[in-house]
Amino acid sequence: MDSLCFEYIVLTQATLNRGNLPVMDILFACSEAHPLIKTGGLADVSGSLPRAIKNLKQEIRLILPAYPVARGNAGILRLVSEISLPGSQRPVRILHGRLPHTRVQLYLIDAPEYFDRAGGPYSTPAGKDWPDNAARFALFARAVCAVAMNQAGLDWKPDLVHCNDWQTGLVPALLSLQAKRPATIFTIHNLAYQGLFGWDQFKALQLPHDWWSLDTLEFHDKISFIKGGLVFSDWITTVSPTYAKEIRTTEFGCGLEGLLEHRKDRLTGILNGVDYQVWSPGRDRLLPQTYTARTLESKLKNKAALQGTFGLPAKAEIALFGHVGRLVEQKGLDLILDLLPELLKRPMQLVFLGTGEARLEQALRKAHRQHQDRIGVQIDYDEKLAHLLEAGSDVFLMPSRFEPCGLNQLYSLRYATPPIVRNTGGLADSVIDANGPNLYQHTATGFVFEQARPRQLLRAIDRALNLFNRQDVWKDLQQTGMREDFSWSRSASTYVDLYEQVLKHPRTTTPDSPGTSPRQKLSEALI
Repeated sequence: MDSLCFEYIVLTQATLNRGNLPVMDILFACSEAHPLIKTGGLADVSGSLPRAIKNLKQEIRLILPAYPVARGNAGILRLVSEISLPGSQRPVRILHGRLPHTRVQLYLIDAPEYFDRAGGPYSTPAGKDWPDNAARFALFARAVCAVAMNQAGLDWKPDLVHCNDWQTGLVPALLSLQAKRPATIFTIHNLAYQGLFGWDQFKALQLPHDWWSLDTLEFHDKISFIKGGLVFSDWITTVSPTYAKEIRTTEFGCGLEGLLEHRKDRLTGILNGVDYQVWSPGRDRLLPQTYTARTLESKLKNKAALQGTFGLPAKAEIALFGHVGRLVEQKGLDLILDLLPELLKRPMQLVFLGTGEARLEQALRKAHRQHQDRIGVQIDYDEKLAHLLEAGSDVFLMPSRFEPCGLNQLYSLRYATPPIVRNTGGLADSVIDANGPNLYQHTATGFVFEQARPRQLLRAIDRALNLFNRQDVWKDLQQTGMREDFSWSRSASTYVDLYEQVLKHPRTTTPDSPGTSPRQKLSEALI
């Protein structure tokens, strides 16, 4: 069955199952969204989830800063309001349009002194964090709050504000100061990025003085933007069920495990989805050759194209392993580098695409120079090449030390490129190991190893090489992965159910309100 037809059936059934429930007004706040601007998986989520929620007959509007590239990619925009906000010397403009190729209304917060600059959304052209990031995203949070409280001249007030990652962490905190505020949900996409700033920056933000305390925003003598979402939101979500458990432990909690354990009754993990209109090999216009589960032989044309792009010999019989993403230790790239002497003894090729830590980039360049016929490297991010890497690789390497959800393993499954993953976070929730029983039952989709150690990764790679040489088993593994359904329609329905739950059962206390647990109890949970 064509994947678009399948997604339509799933979406239609989900809508029918919901019945005639009331329409909710939702404001979805984020710092990036594809195709407006993208640095990572947050953009994929923010560009896909609102559309899927809109398709479930909910009124959802997207809001993010008006970076130059976002304005350029947004199409037609019109000025709908100007508002004065603390922290900005000039009125902040609100531009209105549509998220491209969707029916989702879009607001861009246009504050040129903070967002109209070269470089990325968070960093300078040289790759350093903008020194005024605290002021930039505090202003964005105030603009979101003005829209949420119907104080921005838009004649619209949402029932609920859905915030994402530290850049929007101040939104639930600021809304907690308002009477008759919307409900708030805060999603953790990666707890390792917390938005930490010093005392001087905290003072400059004109926030309540008592927020500099352990049980609100202070974290090891810094202000933590992410704590604004964790402490003050009505509900916390993260991007996979396993990660929701992991972040309550010392290993994965990044120092916030006590707070998250304290709020576990309002912490939910919902696995991210995939936009199969974009990531589907049967219709992917970025590929030299499309293919389906019935025409897997056509995948070889993409493999030859990928080998050619990276200057590798076009040998169909050699297993091609691909890796795309941020070149950082979190993604386990150092584990792969440690194994290169062993991997070069095996009949395999490797290709790498991405940017990240300078030392890891340099190590990859060196490996490429020394083994140009076996290792291909491009230190860059190229969307078209990322699609080709998913389609042309035989195996996808994703040995992350931790992975809140991960999207590339989901893309790999659909592209018949079995992934090798560590048993953590969303990887554990989405990849079924190709062990004997799972292969026999035709449920296996990839290769899973337990600990972030080179030798464990090597054993997983050897298992993949062994099965690659058994083409009947390998084809079954590929086709099983392609049948997995990780469409956004399923995840979006879960989010809408949660929105309804939060609105029906609002949080009746805040950290400062009467009836809440004593401050000492919360403070002890944070230690």
